[in-house]
Amino acid sequence: MDIALDKVCALIRQARQFDVKEGETDPDSGSNPTDDRSFDVLETNAGDPVEGEIRAFVDGLNVDERANLVALVWVGRGDYDKDEWDEAVALAKERTDTPTSDYLLGIPNLPDLLDEGLGAFDLSCVDEDGGAGV
Repeated sequence: MDIALDKVCALIRQARQFDVKEGETDPDSGSNPTDDRSFDVLETNAGDPVEGEIRAFVDGLNVDERANLVALVWVGRGDYDKDEWDEAVALAKERTDTPTSDYLLGIPNLPDLLDEGLGAFDLSCVDEDGGAGV
């Protein structure tokens, strides 16, 4: 892979924060965070800082790293296996219809697919001391 494991793990952590959010459920509630115990933090809204962080992170990667992320998702999803890695990366580089950040954010269960893709290469975001890195 032409992307550092720590970068993939950082994206998985960010994507897990984004993945737990749901659509706006009560746009005109009129309540404040003190009254509703800040439940609105789990709602997706325009200008969501987590989404912005993910976009900035992915857009800041070079072409090879972005292609590796897409290929890793495809391996995690079962579209390719690790023996077809070079083919998946090549196809990911040819994919120009949508910016990579848009493409990745549109994939349900992105963090799980990235994690599964890493697993195909016997890699993990769990640190060596037994703590969860993600």
